Amino acid sequence: MSPNYLLRRLGTLLLVLFGVSVLTFAIMPLVPGSPARVKLGIQATPENVAALEKQLGLDRPLVSQYFDWILGIVTRFDFGNSLISDKPITGEVARRLPATLQLAFVALLIGLIIALPAGILAALRPGGKRDLAAMVFSQIGVSIPDFWMGILFIVFFAEYLQWLPSSGFVPITEDFLSWFRHIILPALTAGFISGAIMTRFVRSAMLEVLGQDYVRTARAKGLNERIVINKHALRNASISIATIVGLQMATLLSAVVVVEIIFAWPGLGSLALNATLQRDYPVLQASVLLFATAFAVVNLLTDLSYVLLDPSVEYA
Repeated sequence: MSPNYLLRRLGTLLLVLFGVSVLTFAIMPLVPGSPARVKLGIQATPENVAALEKQLGLDRPLVSQYFDWILGIVTRFDFGNSLISDKPITGEVARRLPATLQLAFVALLIGLIIALPAGILAALRPGGKRDLAAMVFSQIGVSIPDFWMGILFIVFFAEYLQWLPSSGFVPITEDFLSWFRHIILPALTAGFISGAIMTRFVRSAMLEVLGQDYVRTARAKGLNERIVINKHALRNASISIATIVGLQMATLLSAVVVVEIIFAWPGLGSLALNATLQRDYPVLQASVLLFATAFAVVNLLTDLSYVLLDPSVEYA
């Protein structure tokens, strides 16, 4: 891999994040409602609201506020303080980020466990019963909203069977078994939908590869079907599969807001939603910037993984 390519990609990533930070900071004040009025309550007088806005620095020019904000992030990784709680945002992010990462990774793992066998089996017999079953499952998965899926899982597994807790979070470092029991339902909710989406892409990638001449040649030589699938077909379809896996990982990191709310999972998604409802601009800006960073970094790592999956891929 060319060092110049890596530097260009890193430069592009930083440029994208800079653009996201500017747009996020510029758009937030356009949202109706004053953070100062939200903090003081509806009975607050205009004089008190104006005084608090001056105290919080909200009366300063937007450009000055932005440069102070971005300088604090770059130099000290300091997102400032919450307008509502007046607590450091960095500490709150550090406390919630591991929960979101854990949920996203486990959900992706569940999605892969579902999508890989379902997509491969569907591609082996296109138009057959397994293909039809996989497509029906995929259609159901992408059609059912995640909040409805979560409610169904809670009713069945938590209320009816009483196998799993319906909500809550236990740090993995405190009690692994309890952490595992609490993460199953939210991860299954997000992973089921992710698996349904990836099933279609795995099937499509495998169908394309299975129609190639080298696969037909391998079968004509009398190779075992498992060797043909694993060594020839799946390996050559891995780049296409890695692309959708990377996109799903990035999506899960930024799209588990509803799942976190349903299962009272203390992640960045619930933090961003509460900040939106409370007009807590600094918290919301930090959340958006972190989601954008996660998306950009995962996409970069996905591109770099192509070299590991296929040594013939070269980046100039």
